[in-house]
Amino acid sequence: MNENLFSSFITPTMMGLPIVIAITMFPSIMFPSPSRLINNRLISIQQWLVQLTSKQMLSIHNQKGQTWALMLMSLILFIGSTNLLGLLPHSFTPTTQLSLNLGMAIPLWAGTVITGFRHKTKASLAHFLPQGTPLPLIPMLVVIETISLFIQPMALAVRLTANITAGHLLIHLIGGATLALMSISTITAMVTFTILILLTILEFAVALIQAYVFTLLVSLYLHDNT
Repeated sequence: MNENLFSSFITPTMMGLPIVIAITMFPSIMFPSPSRLINNRLISIQQWLVQLTSKQMLSIHNQKGQTWALMLMSLILFIGSTNLLGLLPHSFTPTTQLSLNLGMAIPLWAGTVITGFRHKTKASLAHFLPQGTPLPLIPMLVVIETISLFIQPMALAVRLTANITAGHLLIHLIGGATLALMSISTITAMVTFTILILLTILEFAVALIQAYVFTLLVSLYLHDNT
């Protein structure tokens, strides 16, 4: 185990150059595009999962919102595969970096907001002032709704960063405790090792759930603006 608790979150370098771009491009290798008339089982399962997710994700959208299908499916596949690869030993998880998550959240959020102001201008402006608001409260509510609108991409990015980072830190701490307890108490070490295995299984679920939640929230923002 590494002595520094946060060493696994440091951007890896090769010959002094960061290799984050190569790491973020690596998950695309896991999803090969079909090139045969009859697909093998792996690609068939992959296509079935993508169709199932896209059907559930896009069921609430109209025709205009469904044009974002490729973007949403690419987003959930990228985040999910990146989170899963980050659970491998001696690996780096790009989604633990707030800068990367903001780089995904801000453009997607801005795209949904611009789409709303372009195609539903009156409805988008109406969100800033709920119907029946008393006249003295109008300036305050407009400010509050404006702040809440600009907080949305921050909430997206911070939620993903916090959940993935917390899981990695827990695995790191419990793994270090297991190694330290092996020379003190074998029974206690076995208990902590069992907890570590259960936590690792939980983190696999969290990796997929957080990818789904991030994409679902983007989808809901899109639904409100189309």
